[in-house]
Amino acid sequence: MQLFEPEQEKRQYPPFPTPTPEASNPHHQPQSESLSPAFKRGFGPVLENPRFLVLWLGQVFSQLADKIYLVLMIALIASRFQAPDQPISGWVSAIMIAFTIPAVLFGSLAGVFVDRWPKKDVLVLSNLLRGGAVLALPPLLWLSRDWGWLWGVPVGFLLLLVVTFFVSTLTQFFAPAEQAALPLIVKRQSLLPANSLYTTTMMALLIIGFAVGEPLLAAMDHLGTQLGWSFGKELLVGGAYAIAGMILLLLKTGEKRAALEIQRPHVFQDIWEGIQYLQAHHRVRNALIQLVILFSVFAALAVLAVPLAASIPSLKAEQFGFLLASAGLGMGLGAAFLGHWGQGFRNAQLSLWGSAGMALSLVGLSLFTHNLVLALLMTGFLGVFAALIGVPMQTTIQAETPEEMRGKVFGLQNNAINIALSLPLALAGVAESFWGLQTVLWVLAAFVVLGGILTWYIAQKGAIVPISGK
Repeated sequence: MQLFEPEQEKRQYPPFPTPTPEASNPHHQPQSESLSPAFKRGFGPVLENPRFLVLWLGQVFSQLADKIYLVLMIALIASRFQAPDQPISGWVSAIMIAFTIPAVLFGSLAGVFVDRWPKKDVLVLSNLLRGGAVLALPPLLWLSRDWGWLWGVPVGFLLLLVVTFFVSTLTQFFAPAEQAALPLIVKRQSLLPANSLYTTTMMALLIIGFAVGEPLLAAMDHLGTQLGWSFGKELLVGGAYAIAGMILLLLKTGEKRAALEIQRPHVFQDIWEGIQYLQAHHRVRNALIQLVILFSVFAALAVLAVPLAASIPSLKAEQFGFLLASAGLGMGLGAAFLGHWGQGFRNAQLSLWGSAGMALSLVGLSLFTHNLVLALLMTGFLGVFAALIGVPMQTTIQAETPEEMRGKVFGLQNNAINIALSLPLALAGVAESFWGLQTVLWVLAAFVVLGGILTWYIAQKGAIVPISGK
């Protein structure tokens, strides 16, 4: 995926910018970006920005494809590889591993290249290639139907793993490019509502993808059968990726190709530059720590939702999705609140309130494990307060990171969050079996409180720049 030829010259690494008195002042905003009396709050300014609308619509189709992709894999496994008396969990676990490995291995690496490539090119190509990979599944599975088994696994299933690995690898390029493109097309004072709208959309698509993914695939499969196709499901997912790529062809980021670093990257040195930047800029580092804690809690909740659902008399263990959907709905509502009114608060305030609210919600959840209504309320509140952490912290990273470092920083962020998602998935279930559900929820609450106190302490020392300019 090389977009430029390297120049035959020695690369020069610019020194990190020295913090100025203005940058260390938590009440400073550049004069051109300070909030004027005529500045409109809420989603209005970003929805009136045509460049943001293009990026947002691209996100809608790309995220929808992401969410339905796993449902597609499960449908293909059930129809082609799973024996009638065989559990599907082993097949699905292999797909999840193939999807997770690139996130851990290539998250930081992708950010290095994103800094050197036009963000529009990365966004377009990553979607078109993912769409092409999904659309290639029907002929690949047809060709491999008589190829037998390899290493005790059907060759067709191995092809599913390869395609999943490829799709996930491309996603590692798309994610930092999308985050780095947002500050290029949205003014700093509008980053909070822009991120709020992104989070609201992501949560809505998460619920829609898992709730209606199977009916959508079934409807497309039925339509394809009537038209004589055998690839209706793949057409839905691959087509969504392709539509996202075509929409993003209209994106104008304002980047100048000549201004990009086009020489061959020194991968490990570039990753180290990103780490050094985080070490030297505690505002960005602290926001990243908060996001890691937040995603760790939600990853643990995804595992704990199964025994929690089993403990509620009116739910079955396999109905744990209701609890996760409630948390997703709450996060969407919280992000919508921030988009309309969040600019009136400092990000340290929002993070502290979010941490306190999440901790209380987790404690409340531990006390109401046998009441469906109260458990749904607690998980809903958990999502609302999680938005008060996630959206401002993501906005802080975007606002405080210079353009030439965004790919590296967002790549490291993507890597750290993927690891934060992976470890709790492995540890939460074990911890629950040893200590019990209530104790683990209390431990998670303690971690959230510590993260909130850390943010507030650094803010009091003048380390956090308020998003709203106040």
